[in-house]
Amino acid sequence: MTPRVALIGAGGHGVSHRRTLKDLADRGDLEIAALCDRSPVEPEPGVPFFDDHAAMLRAVRPDAVIICTPPHTHLPIALDCLAAGADLLLEKPPVTTLAEHDRLAAAIRDSGRRCQVGFQALGSAALDRFRTATAGSATPVSAAGAWWRADSYYRRAPWAGRQATFDGALVNPFAHALMQALSVADGFEPVTMELERYRTREIDTDDTTFLRLTGSDQRTITVAVTLASSVFVAGEIRVGADVLEYPTDRLRLAFDSTFHEISGRIGLLENLLSGDPLIVPLERTRTFTAVAEAIVSSAPPEPIPASFLRPHPDGGGNILPGADDLVRQVAATGLLPSESDIAWAVSPWKGALHHAQTEAH
Repeated sequence: MTPRVALIGAGGHGVSHRRTLKDLADRGDLEIAALCDRSPVEPEPGVPFFDDHAAMLRAVRPDAVIICTPPHTHLPIALDCLAAGADLLLEKPPVTTLAEHDRLAAAIRDSGRRCQVGFQALGSAALDRFRTATAGSATPVSAAGAWWRADSYYRRAPWAGRQATFDGALVNPFAHALMQALSVADGFEPVTMELERYRTREIDTDDTTFLRLTGSDQRTITVAVTLASSVFVAGEIRVGADVLEYPTDRLRLAFDSTFHEISGRIGLLENLLSGDPLIVPLERTRTFTAVAEAIVSSAPPEPIPASFLRPHPDGGGNILPGADDLVRQVAATGLLPSESDIAWAVSPWKGALHHAQTEAH
Protein backbone atom coordinates (compact mmCIF):
# COMPACT_ATOMS: atom_id res chain seq x y z
CA MET A 1 0.00 0.00 0.00
CA THR A 2 1.41 3.39 -1.01
CA PRO A 3 2.11 5.52 2.08
CA ARG A 4 0.33 8.86 2.32
CA VAL A 5 2.60 11.65 3.54
CA ALA A 6 1.64 15.17 4.66
CA LEU A 7 3.83 18.23 5.16
CA ILE A 8 3.29 20.73 7.97
CA GLY A 9 5.24 23.90 7.22
CA ALA A 10 5.03 23.91 3.44
CA GLY A 11 6.52 27.37 2.94
CA GLY A 12 10.07 28.61 3.52
CA HIS A 13 12.42 25.69 4.13
CA GLY A 14 9.46 23.39 3.58
CA VAL A 15 9.84 23.97 -0.16
CA SER A 16 12.82 21.59 -0.13
CA HIS A 17 10.61 18.91 1.41
CA ARG A 18 7.98 19.58 -1.25
CA ARG A 19 10.57 18.82 -3.92
CA THR A 20 11.42 15.52 -2.24
CA LEU A 21 7.74 14.63 -1.91
CA LYS A 22 7.11 15.43 -5.56
CA ASP A 23 10.08 13.33 -6.71
CA LEU A 24 9.01 10.33 -4.63
CA ALA A 25 5.37 10.73 -5.67
CA ASP A 26 6.39 10.80 -9.34
CA ARG A 27 8.23 7.51 -8.77
CA GLY A 28 5.15 6.01 -7.16
CA ASP A 29 6.84 5.66 -3.76
CA LEU A 30 4.30 7.77 -1.89
CA GLU A 31 1.17 9.86 -2.20
CA ILE A 32 1.21 13.51 -1.09
CA ALA A 33 -1.70 13.51 1.34
CA ALA A 34 -1.83 17.23 2.20
CA LEU A 35 0.11 20.44 2.63
CA CYS A 36 -0.29 22.65 5.68
CA ASP A 37 0.99 26.12 6.49
CA ARG A 38 -0.31 29.11 8.42
CA SER A 39 0.33 31.27 5.34
CA PRO A 40 -0.77 30.60 1.74
CA VAL A 41 1.70 28.62 -0.38
CA GLU A 42 1.99 27.69 -4.02
CA PRO A 43 -0.65 24.98 -4.50
CA GLU A 44 0.17 21.43 -5.52
CA PRO A 45 -2.38 20.21 -8.10
CA GLY A 46 -4.78 17.72 -6.58
CA VAL A 47 -3.32 18.05 -3.07
CA PRO A 48 -5.53 19.54 -0.31
CA PHE A 49 -4.19 22.52 1.62
CA PHE A 50 -4.87 23.37 5.26
CA ASP A 51 -3.87 26.27 7.49
CA ASP A 52 -4.40 24.27 10.68
CA HIS A 53 -2.51 21.04 11.34
CA ALA A 54 -5.14 19.60 13.68
CA ALA A 55 -7.83 20.00 11.02
CA MET A 56 -5.50 18.42 8.48
CA LEU A 57 -4.84 15.40 10.69
CA ARG A 58 -8.56 14.85 11.28
CA ALA A 59 -9.45 15.19 7.59
CA VAL A 60 -6.58 13.32 5.95
CA ARG A 61 -5.25 10.78 8.49
CA PRO A 62 -1.79 10.54 6.88
CA ASP A 63 0.55 7.61 7.41
CA ALA A 64 3.52 9.92 7.93
CA VAL A 65 4.04 13.64 8.47
CA ILE A 66 7.00 15.91 7.82
CA ILE A 67 7.18 18.71 10.39
CA CYS A 68 9.08 21.75 9.11
CA THR A 69 7.94 24.52 11.45
CA PRO A 70 9.87 26.81 13.86
CA PRO A 71 11.77 24.75 16.47
CA HIS A 72 9.78 26.00 19.45
CA THR A 73 6.56 24.63 17.86
CA HIS A 74 7.83 21.12 17.19
CA LEU A 75 6.75 19.32 20.36
CA PRO A 76 3.00 20.05 20.38
CA ILE A 77 2.68 19.40 16.65
CA ALA A 78 4.66 16.16 16.94
CA LEU A 79 2.49 14.96 19.82
CA ASP A 80 -0.66 15.65 17.80
CA CYS A 81 0.73 13.72 14.82
CA LEU A 82 1.70 10.71 16.95
CA ALA A 83 -1.74 10.71 18.57
CA ALA A 84 -3.23 10.66 15.06
CA GLY A 85 -1.24 7.52 14.24
CA ALA A 86 1.41 9.05 11.99
CA ASP A 87 5.14 8.44 11.76
CA LEU A 88 7.31 11.56 11.79
CA LEU A 89 10.14 13.20 9.92
CA LEU A 90 10.91 16.02 12.34
CA GLU A 91 13.17 18.84 11.16
CA LYS A 92 16.21 19.79 13.20
CA PRO A 93 16.58 20.92 15.88
CA PRO A 94 14.00 18.38 17.05
CA VAL A 95 13.01 20.02 20.36
CA THR A 96 14.36 22.78 22.57
CA THR A 97 14.95 21.11 25.97
CA LEU A 98 15.80 17.72 27.43
CA ALA A 99 12.41 17.75 29.17
CA GLU A 100 10.74 18.10 25.76
CA HIS A 101 13.02 15.42 24.35
CA ASP A 102 12.01 12.95 27.03
CA ARG A 103 8.32 13.79 26.68
CA LEU A 104 8.49 13.20 22.93
CA ALA A 105 10.49 9.98 23.39
CA ALA A 106 7.81 8.68 25.76
CA ALA A 107 5.07 9.55 23.27
CA ILE A 108 6.92 7.70 20.51
CA ARG A 109 7.24 4.60 22.68
CA ASP A 110 3.61 4.73 23.79
CA SER A 111 2.29 5.26 20.26
CA GLY A 112 4.45 2.62 18.61
CA ARG A 113 5.23 5.08 15.80
CA ARG A 114 8.59 6.03 14.30
CA CYS A 115 10.32 9.41 14.48
CA GLN A 116 13.25 10.40 12.30
CA VAL A 117 15.08 13.70 12.91
CA GLY A 118 16.09 15.75 9.87
CA PHE A 119 19.87 15.70 10.18
CA GLN A 120 20.14 14.56 6.57
CA ALA A 121 23.95 14.54 6.39
CA LEU A 122 23.98 11.60 8.81
CA GLY A 123 22.75 9.47 5.93
CA SER A 124 25.85 10.09 3.81
CA ALA A 125 28.40 7.52 2.73
CA ALA A 126 31.09 10.18 3.22
CA LEU A 127 30.30 10.40 6.92
CA ASP A 128 30.40 6.61 7.26
CA ARG A 129 33.82 6.50 5.63
CA PHE A 130 35.07 9.38 7.79
CA ARG A 131 33.83 7.72 10.98
CA THR A 132 35.54 4.47 9.97
CA ALA A 133 38.83 6.28 9.26
CA THR A 134 38.80 8.10 12.61
CA ALA A 135 37.25 5.42 14.83
CA GLY A 136 38.96 4.99 18.17
CA SER A 137 41.00 8.17 17.82
CA ALA A 138 41.68 10.21 20.94
CA THR A 139 42.41 13.25 18.77
CA PRO A 140 40.16 16.27 19.40
CA VAL A 141 37.23 16.76 17.02
CA SER A 142 36.47 20.18 15.57
CA ALA A 143 34.00 21.84 13.23
CA ALA A 144 34.18 25.15 11.36
CA GLY A 145 31.85 27.02 9.05
CA ALA A 146 31.56 30.57 7.71
CA TRP A 147 28.48 31.72 5.85
CA TRP A 148 26.76 35.00 5.07
CA ARG A 149 23.23 35.87 6.08
CA ALA A 150 21.98 39.38 5.32
CA ASP A 151 20.01 41.35 7.88
CA SER A 152 16.85 40.39 5.99
CA TYR A 153 17.40 36.77 7.10
CA TYR A 154 16.48 37.83 10.61
CA ARG A 155 13.26 39.42 9.38
CA ARG A 156 12.06 36.32 7.52
CA ALA A 157 9.65 35.39 10.31
CA PRO A 158 8.52 36.78 13.70
CA TRP A 159 10.56 34.13 15.54
CA ALA A 160 13.80 34.69 13.60
CA GLY A 161 16.76 36.19 15.43
CA ARG A 162 15.26 35.49 18.85
CA GLN A 163 16.99 33.41 21.46
CA ALA A 164 13.72 32.46 23.17
CA THR A 165 12.48 30.73 20.00
CA PHE A 166 15.67 28.71 19.59
CA ASP A 167 17.26 30.68 16.80
CA GLY A 168 21.01 31.21 16.79
CA ALA A 169 24.00 30.29 14.65
CA LEU A 170 24.87 26.96 16.25
CA VAL A 171 21.44 25.68 17.28
CA ASN A 172 19.72 26.32 13.95
CA PRO A 173 21.60 27.06 10.68
CA PHE A 174 24.79 25.36 11.88
CA ALA A 175 23.04 22.65 13.88
CA HIS A 176 24.41 20.16 11.36
CA ALA A 177 27.98 21.15 12.28
CA LEU A 178 27.37 20.38 15.94
CA MET A 179 25.51 17.16 15.21
CA GLN A 180 28.19 15.96 12.77
CA ALA A 181 30.93 16.60 15.32
CA LEU A 182 29.02 14.69 18.01
CA SER A 183 28.44 11.84 15.57
CA VAL A 184 32.13 11.60 14.66
CA ALA A 185 33.11 11.61 18.35
CA ASP A 186 31.11 8.42 18.82
CA GLY A 187 30.17 7.80 22.46
CA PHE A 188 31.32 11.28 23.51
CA GLU A 189 29.78 12.31 26.84
CA PRO A 190 30.17 16.08 27.38
CA VAL A 191 30.52 17.19 30.98
CA THR A 192 31.61 20.84 30.61
CA MET A 193 30.95 23.56 28.08
CA GLU A 194 32.85 26.77 27.35
CA LEU A 195 31.00 29.14 25.07
CA GLU A 196 31.56 32.51 23.41
CA ARG A 197 28.52 33.97 21.64
CA TYR A 198 28.65 37.19 19.63
CA ARG A 199 26.40 39.22 17.38
CA THR A 200 27.34 41.63 14.59
CA ARG A 201 23.86 43.18 14.28
CA GLU A 202 20.83 44.17 16.31
CA ILE A 203 19.35 40.76 17.00
CA ASP A 204 18.42 38.95 20.19
CA THR A 205 20.64 35.94 19.55
CA ASP A 206 24.11 35.14 18.21
CA ASP A 207 25.38 35.02 14.64
CA THR A 208 29.00 34.11 15.52
CA THR A 209 29.59 31.31 17.99
CA PHE A 210 32.54 29.41 19.47
CA LEU A 211 32.04 26.31 21.60
CA ARG A 212 34.35 23.89 23.37
CA LEU A 213 32.99 20.74 24.95
CA THR A 214 35.08 18.53 27.23
CA GLY A 215 34.03 14.94 27.71
CA SER A 216 34.20 12.58 30.63
CA ASP A 217 37.34 11.11 29.02
CA GLN A 218 38.86 14.62 28.59
CA ARG A 219 38.45 14.49 24.82
CA THR A 220 37.28 17.79 23.34
CA ILE A 221 35.00 19.00 20.59
CA THR A 222 35.52 22.57 19.39
CA VAL A 223 33.03 24.24 17.06
CA ALA A 224 33.48 27.66 15.44
CA VAL A 225 30.83 29.16 13.14
CA THR A 226 29.70 32.52 11.82
CA LEU A 227 26.95 33.95 9.65
CA ALA A 228 28.86 37.21 9.14
CA SER A 229 31.56 36.20 6.65
CA SER A 230 32.10 37.42 3.10
CA VAL A 231 34.26 34.33 2.44
CA PHE A 232 32.41 31.00 2.34
CA VAL A 233 33.53 27.97 4.34
CA ALA A 234 30.96 25.27 3.64
CA GLY A 235 31.36 23.34 6.86
CA GLU A 236 34.36 21.22 7.88
CA ILE A 237 34.67 18.46 10.45
CA ARG A 238 38.27 17.64 11.43
CA VAL A 239 39.98 14.87 13.35
CA GLY A 240 43.68 15.59 13.09
CA ALA A 241 44.54 15.80 9.39
CA ASP A 242 41.34 14.04 8.29
CA VAL A 243 38.65 16.44 7.02
CA LEU A 244 35.01 15.96 6.05
CA GLU A 245 33.23 18.77 4.22
CA TYR A 246 29.82 17.59 5.34
CA PRO A 247 27.42 19.67 3.20
CA THR A 248 29.09 18.51 -0.02
CA ASP A 249 30.14 14.98 1.09
CA ARG A 250 33.76 15.70 0.19
CA LEU A 251 36.47 13.88 2.11
CA ARG A 252 40.20 14.39 2.51
CA LEU A 253 42.03 11.84 4.61
CA ALA A 254 45.48 12.31 6.08
CA PHE A 255 47.24 10.22 3.42
CA ASP A 256 45.76 12.32 0.60
CA SER A 257 46.31 15.92 -0.48
CA THR A 258 43.02 16.53 -2.25
CA PHE A 259 39.30 16.33 -1.49
CA HIS A 260 37.24 13.56 -3.08
CA GLU A 261 33.47 13.59 -3.35
CA ILE A 262 31.94 10.44 -1.89
CA SER A 263 28.61 9.82 -3.53
CA GLY A 264 25.67 8.20 -1.81
CA ARG A 265 23.12 9.51 0.64
CA ILE A 266 20.17 7.62 2.02
CA GLY A 267 17.17 9.95 2.05
CA LEU A 268 15.70 10.28 5.53
CA LEU A 269 12.11 10.18 4.32
CA GLU A 270 12.75 7.06 2.23
CA ASN A 271 14.44 5.46 5.24
CA LEU A 272 11.49 6.34 7.49
CA LEU A 273 8.95 4.85 5.08
CA SER A 274 11.01 1.73 4.35
CA GLY A 275 10.65 0.18 7.79
CA ASP A 276 14.43 -0.23 7.98
CA PRO A 277 16.23 0.85 11.16
CA LEU A 278 16.16 4.64 11.38
CA ILE A 279 19.30 6.57 10.52
CA VAL A 280 18.51 9.42 12.93
CA PRO A 281 16.08 8.19 15.59
CA LEU A 282 15.24 10.74 18.25
CA GLU A 283 17.48 9.05 20.82
CA ARG A 284 20.53 9.68 18.61
CA THR A 285 20.00 13.43 19.05
CA ARG A 286 19.75 13.58 22.84
CA THR A 287 23.27 14.88 23.43
CA PHE A 288 22.69 17.49 20.72
CA THR A 289 19.56 18.64 22.57
CA ALA A 290 21.44 18.83 25.87
CA VAL A 291 24.16 21.01 24.34
CA ALA A 292 21.71 23.17 22.38
CA GLU A 293 19.59 23.78 25.47
CA ALA A 294 22.69 24.83 27.40
CA ILE A 295 23.69 27.23 24.61
CA VAL A 296 20.28 28.91 24.55
CA SER A 297 20.21 29.08 28.35
CA SER A 298 23.62 30.74 28.56
CA ALA A 299 24.45 34.43 28.85
CA PRO A 300 23.20 36.72 26.05
CA PRO A 301 25.56 37.23 23.10
CA GLU A 302 28.10 40.01 23.22
CA PRO A 303 27.93 42.66 20.47
CA ILE A 304 31.10 42.94 18.39
CA PRO A 305 31.92 46.69 18.29
CA ALA A 306 31.14 48.41 15.01
CA SER A 307 34.77 49.45 14.60
CA PHE A 308 35.65 45.80 13.86
CA LEU A 309 32.94 45.38 11.21
CA ARG A 310 32.69 46.36 7.56
CA PRO A 311 29.74 46.54 5.14
CA HIS A 312 29.24 43.43 3.04
CA PRO A 313 30.36 44.09 -0.56
CA ASP A 314 26.86 43.26 -1.78
CA GLY A 315 25.06 45.22 0.93
CA GLY A 316 22.54 43.82 3.36
CA GLY A 317 24.51 44.25 6.55
CA ASN A 318 27.96 44.09 8.09
CA ILE A 319 30.61 41.39 7.94
CA LEU A 320 33.37 40.47 10.35
CA PRO A 321 36.56 40.71 8.25
CA GLY A 322 38.73 37.60 8.58
CA ALA A 323 35.89 35.55 10.07
CA ASP A 324 36.69 32.64 7.76
CA ASP A 325 40.28 32.51 8.95
CA LEU A 326 39.20 32.86 12.57
CA VAL A 327 36.77 29.93 12.57
CA ARG A 328 39.42 27.71 10.99
CA GLN A 329 42.02 28.92 13.48
CA VAL A 330 39.78 28.12 16.45
CA ALA A 331 38.95 24.71 15.00
CA ALA A 332 42.61 23.92 14.31
CA THR A 333 44.01 25.06 17.66
CA GLY A 334 41.10 24.39 20.01
CA LEU A 335 41.63 27.86 21.46
CA LEU A 336 38.63 30.17 21.77
CA PRO A 337 38.94 33.80 20.54
CA SER A 338 39.40 35.09 24.10
CA GLU A 339 42.39 32.77 24.44
CA SER A 340 44.02 34.06 21.26
CA ASP A 341 44.17 37.80 21.95
CA ILE A 342 41.27 38.70 19.65
CA ALA A 343 40.60 42.33 20.52
CA TRP A 344 36.80 42.12 20.67
CA ALA A 345 36.62 38.77 22.46
CA VAL A 346 35.32 38.34 26.01
CA SER A 347 35.76 35.53 28.51
CA PRO A 348 33.68 32.44 27.79
CA TRP A 349 30.55 31.39 29.58
CA LYS A 350 31.27 28.13 31.40
CA GLY A 351 28.86 25.51 32.61
CA ALA A 352 28.34 21.85 33.36
CA LEU A 353 26.25 19.46 31.27
CA HIS A 354 24.27 16.95 33.27
CA HIS A 355 22.63 13.68 32.19
CA ALA A 356 23.08 14.36 28.48
CA GLN A 357 23.38 10.65 27.73
CA THR A 358 20.85 9.20 30.16
CA GLU A 359 17.27 9.27 29.07
CA ALA A 360 14.62 9.64 31.72
CA HIS A 361 11.92 6.94 31.85
